Amino acid sequence: MEHTYTYEELRRTSVARLREIAAGIEHEAVQGFTQMNKEHLLQALCTALQIDMHVHHRVIGVDKTAVKAKIRALKKEREAAIGAADHKRLRQLRRRIHHLKRRLHKAMV
Repeated sequence: MEHTYTYEELRRTSVARLREIAAGIEHEAVQGFTQMNKEHLLQALCTALQIDMHVHHRVIGVDKTAVKAKIRALKKEREAAIGAADHKRLRQLRRRIHHLKRRLHKAMV
């Protein structure tokens, strides 16, 4: 029975173990695996095993859709403030956008 690997499992595995895994796979992406460093070997294994290398983040405790909608609305106001050369309002809008983005980043897991 073949083990199915995740990106996180492979990322935390030693180079020697990754080479052992690559030895059991017949795919052109892992050709020359003995000469690859960990970064290239990891990428080749993910290609051969069809594993998504992109790390998906989740937002916990915040309504992401509502926050992003608010940011889009503030960006429209920001464009209007730039056109009107209202520097005080522009600063307020930029700070609010920054605050909302930070809130999203802090809520990511």
